[in-house]
Amino acid sequence: MRHSIVAGNWKMHKNAQETSAFLNELVNDLPNDKEVEIIVAPPFTSLLIATQQLEGTNIGVAAQNMHQAEGGAFTGEISADMLTSIGVDIVILGHSERRQYFKETDGTLASKVDTALRHNMRVIFCVGEELKDRESKQFQNVVYYQLKDALFHLPKQAWENIVIAYEPVWAIGTGLTATPEQAQEMHQFIREQIAHQYDQTVANNTSILYGGSVKPENAKEIFSKPDVDGGLIGGAALNAKDFSAIVNAI
Repeated sequence: MRHSIVAGNWKMHKNAQETSAFLNELVNDLPNDKEVEIIVAPPFTSLLIATQQLEGTNIGVAAQNMHQAEGGAFTGEISADMLTSIGVDIVILGHSERRQYFKETDGTLASKVDTALRHNMRVIFCVGEELKDRESKQFQNVVYYQLKDALFHLPKQAWENIVIAYEPVWAIGTGLTATPEQAQEMHQFIREQIAHQYDQTVANNTSILYGGSVKPENAKEIFSKPDVDGGLIGGAALNAKDFSAIVNAI
């Protein structure tokens, strides 16, 4: 069911000790009365610490990635079963950095999504265009095919466990931010494509997050748009007070 979500993607930051200290601060800072789902996505080495430390709180834990195979000779990889065995039932897939640096394709991501869903995991699936796509007016086509090739093979009921995160690649780690109007335009477009592929009910029930340099200063305006259901936060998620301020902007 569609609802507000603020998820913090820590990327390759925070060792075990830093994770524990940060989560202590975050639990003290975050409100308990907000109708918003709060998620943190630490690196693999801190996931067990996070699930144990956050037990009994209103903060969920997500993995930043996982492999599509059930197991096997895949040195350095982590399976869905490994994640669920330590209480992690949410995974971020398709982040632009995975696509860019690790050459993940939509075909690979479709397999990862299928595996996650077989293990009853929820998926935060990232889509978004590069600057060249926006400048050439191809940004909607790019996002459409990312949705089509990785997600539109799913049956309708699977979308109960899918969250979309729209991340304009040109606004990640650059300090640039899509205007609230640009964010709304793309979120509305994504919802329309889901409705066209499935139906309006599926589209209306799918949470779509914005993920491009959200900060305490701009969060409220971005989140006020009708098709923006929260954020996938990068840099600002590494500071407990900033992340809490973004949650409070919902």
